[in-house]
Amino acid sequence: MSAPTVTGRIHAVVTDGLATVEIDNQTQRNALTRAMCLELQELMPHLDADPAITIIALRGAGSTFCAGASIGDLQGVLLDEQADGRRVDQLSLADAAIASMSKPTLALVDGACMGGGWQLASSCDFIVASERSTFAITPAKLGIIYPRPGIERLVRLVGPAAAKLILFAAEPFGAARAAELGLVAEVVPDESFDERARSLVRTIQSRSQFSTHTLKRLVDGAASEDAELDDHWAEAWSAMAGGPDMAIGVDAFLNRQEPRFVWTPAVR
Repeated sequence: MSAPTVTGRIHAVVTDGLATVEIDNQTQRNALTRAMCLELQELMPHLDADPAITIIALRGAGSTFCAGASIGDLQGVLLDEQADGRRVDQLSLADAAIASMSKPTLALVDGACMGGGWQLASSCDFIVASERSTFAITPAKLGIIYPRPGIERLVRLVGPAAAKLILFAAEPFGAARAAELGLVAEVVPDESFDERARSLVRTIQSRSQFSTHTLKRLVDGAASEDAELDDHWAEAWSAMAGGPDMAIGVDAFLNRQEPRFVWTPAVR
């Protein structure tokens, strides 16, 4: 499927259970427009509800992941004025659409990942980056404030002092430094980036969907200090005991076989 916009587009291609969502606005280094943010908001729930899809990868077209919000459409991306006078942060709504996915999500960052581009990448479960990739969060260069969801996630990942350094200086840094800070889960040599991405997707797809879906919910709950986390844990423990995948996994391990898990998520 493909959704056109005035200056860019969001592509989604589904192959063998993988939905690859591509940010494509190459004349502006894949900068995000208001319309592209709206497309992501509409697209992600459809991918989450599609039973043929087990994992979602977000990446940029060409040699850049995303240069952030389009400067020419900055007002529409961050301060989109509604008919009732409210101003809506469309970037953060796109962030929320990705972050609320029940299925595993990963950002494949190859090239520059700047500003709002990092916010979208960080809304995935984790980021895998090529060695050549660079990162920067640059509101101080524009005289603006970075959106609240991005700021709060940055602070959770790197702590207040490192977050202030990144935000105040607005300097670019490499993938190795991003990994040291905890912004990136894995850094891969440029020449093997695509193969590692394919291999990682296949590996995650081979694991129990019960495990990945449930662990995602519990990890996210722990990170956000969810007040209902105890209830979520109790429900998960009960579901594990009553579900099919635990017995399948143990039996396969004892017999030195690859497990064939059967649990599938309920249609949302």
